Amino acid sequence: MRRSPKSEGQTKICIPIVETDAKKAIGAIEKATPVADLIELRADYLKEPDLSPFMQRRKKRFIITNRRKDEGGRYRGDEQERFRVLKEAVLLGAEYVDVEIRSEKSLLRDLIVNKMETKMILSFHDFQKTPSQKELQGLCNHMSRLGADVIKIAVFAKSLEDNLHILSLIPLARKRNQEIVAFCMGEKGKMSRIFSPIMGAAWTYASLIRGNTCAPGQLTVKEIKEIWERVGR
Repeated sequence: MRRSPKSEGQTKICIPIVETDAKKAIGAIEKATPVADLIELRADYLKEPDLSPFMQRRKKRFIITNRRKDEGGRYRGDEQERFRVLKEAVLLGAEYVDVEIRSEKSLLRDLIVNKMETKMILSFHDFQKTPSQKELQGLCNHMSRLGADVIKIAVFAKSLEDNLHILSLIPLARKRNQEIVAFCMGEKGKMSRIFSPIMGAAWTYASLIRGNTCAPGQLTVKEIKEIWERVGR
């Protein structure tokens, strides 16, 4: 019998917290904690991104993200200030920090070199298309060379075939002992969100409730777990 991803004892579902108010964000984290393996705090959504209250009371591993607007986030300010929040996450002992590969090189290198015990997720997003297989593989190689603990590639599916292109990165990364998160966004990309952990991706992203998503095509935790249960039978 095929086992569901969760039965393998690995991190498989990450729930992003996309509240603008700290009190609401803490409430959302409390609701997400029983069903999430990992929680992503989107600092770019918060009006006042003070991380201390969240880090002190966390019960699951945290990803701290401060996503730029051109990468699908809400942060519009200075890059130095954006990275200050990420550095604070490292100092507070966040398990993961997610930073875009297309960030300013000097700031990116400094964050990687001084990551301490935090694992660095280097991420790439394309909200228009899925790059060619050659481009995707080259991107993986580049991110590994820069020192990514986890590679994250999220691209937009214009066809069902795009799911196969993105999922093919997972076995390649695993052969190198490189952790990877890879999936397609959009309606046609939903299958990759479901099957990527089954193929060995570190995790997939799911919302706690319908309508409270931060990326196109994101399913709810309930939907993904129900599908995994059916696949596992």
